[in-house]
Amino acid sequence: MEHKELITEAVRLATESVENGWGGPFGAVIARDGKIIARGQNRVLLTGDPTAHAEVETIRKAVQYLNPEAPSIAEEHQNESTLEYVPRPEGSPDPVPERARMLQGCSIYISGAPCPMCMSAIYWSRIDAVYFSCALDDTRRIGFDDSFQYEDFGKPLDERRIKIEQIHPEIGAHAYEAWTNKPNRHPY
Repeated sequence: MEHKELITEAVRLATESVENGWGGPFGAVIARDGKIIARGQNRVLLTGDPTAHAEVETIRKAVQYLNPEAPSIAEEHQNESTLEYVPRPEGSPDPVPERARMLQGCSIYISGAPCPMCMSAIYWSRIDAVYFSCALDDTRRIGFDDSFQYEDFGKPLDERRIKIEQIHPEIGAHAYEAWTNKPNRHPY
């Protein structure tokens, strides 16, 4: 499928979400080699879950498609499918020499520019490319303002809109030590 067909499907899903009262006008598809492997829609109003954005829903479905044995992937099978190790890209500042592949090799097509939560999920999933139809300003004009979040992330912690502070780092250090000391940890 070509870009136009893929973005058209994302917009169709977005429109369906609105028409069914499931959520805002946001739809997404993830494609690999020009073939759709997952579709998703905004389902915030349907579920009451503020994280049920089209991009997140689509990422979850793509992972299910690529990992049919999940959610019970045993340690001996972690280096398969999306968890297969791939080397750090050349020039990357990543301190780990290899990580799980996740959704490398895939592209996501979205009816609107991703919000910060969805963009973070896209980064974590290692999707190669993001294509969207409507810009952040278009999204703001219809009542969904994500730009303030992008701006807030650039501020020092004590100046952000939501109170955020570090407490008891000595307690959290135990979980970090457990990860660091795990001889067969699987970086992702």
